[in-house]
Amino acid sequence: MSGFNSIEEARKYFSGDRFATENGMELEELDATHSKCTLKLTPRHRNALGGVMGGAIFTLADFASATLANDKERMAVAQQASINFLNAVKGDTLIAVATYRKDGRNSNVVNVDVSDSAGRDIAQFTGLGFKLPGPK
Repeated sequence: MSGFNSIEEARKYFSGDRFATENGMELEELDATHSKCTLKLTPRHRNALGGVMGGAIFTLADFASATLANDKERMAVAQQASINFLNAVKGDTLIAVATYRKDGRNSNVVNVDVSDSAGRDIAQFTGLGFKLPGPK
């Protein structure tokens, strides 16, 4: 399980990602090949037009990427990230699923697909990470 003994241990570790967790993002699934995070939308996630703020979508995707790329033994830091917004959100929950495109010795590339509870594709995120040497 990506260096963690249980999903509860991973949730406790990533509770330190306070911006994400204090804004309602939750780690639902995690193993060596994927991570799934969700965000139940509230008025605080809306922009002036009533849509979901792009930053909320980006943060959820970034959080999913981070939960996959980091574990308690080795940390990765972001070098570059990009997002393509595909559709407006219609559902009340966002779902971000992160998978490795590459998991190399010193770097990784993580793809994150963000959808909503209405089944719409919302965004595609790609993150490039650099793996820091040795255990934390």
